[in-house]
Amino acid sequence: MNVLVVGGAGYIGSHCVRQLSAAGHRPVVVDNLAYGHRTAVAEGVPLHVADLGDEAAVRDILVREKIEIVMHFAAFCYVGESVTDPLKYYLNNLAATIHLLDAMLGAGVRRFVFSSTCATFGVPDTLPIPEAAPQAPINPYGQTKLDVENALRALARAGKISFAVFRYFNAAGACEDGLIGEDHDPETHLIPLAIDAATGKRPSLALFGTDYPTPDGTCLRDYVHVDDLSRAHIAVFDRLAEPSAACFYNLGTGVPSSNREVIRAVEKATGKRIKVVESPRRPGDPPALYADSAKAKRELGWKVRFPDIDSIVATAWNWHRTHPNGFGGR
Repeated sequence: MNVLVVGGAGYIGSHCVRQLSAAGHRPVVVDNLAYGHRTAVAEGVPLHVADLGDEAAVRDILVREKIEIVMHFAAFCYVGESVTDPLKYYLNNLAATIHLLDAMLGAGVRRFVFSSTCATFGVPDTLPIPEAAPQAPINPYGQTKLDVENALRALARAGKISFAVFRYFNAAGACEDGLIGEDHDPETHLIPLAIDAATGKRPSLALFGTDYPTPDGTCLRDYVHVDDLSRAHIAVFDRLAEPSAACFYNLGTGVPSSNREVIRAVEKATGKRIKVVESPRRPGDPPALYADSAKAKRELGWKVRFPDIDSIVATAWNWHRTHPNGFGGR
């Protein structure tokens, strides 16, 4: 199938592009390169540099490339920034997505796969978190993702679209061949920050909160490999053939790792000690977040190939070891 990957030059999108090609599909990328990297896009894959707010340009790409399915990864995802600059997130994550959906309808494209987040659940009442758990975001980032989910529900009820929503937990790791991986500016994710501290790119690693009600006092999070995420997005294609399909899936391993366990995994992979600076809790960090992904496994036949933090970190280290400067520019 011809698949438009919006945000396909970014971290998760670029991995999904490679998985699409491996599965026999034809990916086409749209990215404004605000955070993405040209060199992250696999050779031979068409790259259109465009903004989603330009509906005419996006609609033209959809028609010219004969797109059948759109996968949407282009979002700002810094929780703290969403609190201090909420309008930036509403304009990009919500308004731009509405423009994309309008362009799709104008081009006659009716199948949509959306990258959402466990941040829509806020502080959960139950663990692991099922799809039907109450959604009560505690920051604008999570709220904008939930707002898009609600827009998709309305479009499906109106018979306009079939969609799948994937709520990620902590995407991590890099492709197995080490050709692409995680390169954010600024970097906020624990695994690459820990690798930078291990290799001396930063003097130390801040550990936020050591007094949580968890086995070792640090936060528990569900790390899921980026290629495992990508394979789930492709596995849902058949379900989108049904008119007005509305599919929701949580994606995680269901096995949480503490911040201290992540640090130990990075030390094991790199063979280096990390200087850790224990710091106070950050506001809004729940003690534990991990997924109930039984629905994805049951309905999509989704299987996790990287089930533990050591295997995920090993792929991340392979990327950072061979690309110490990331992609080296956009």
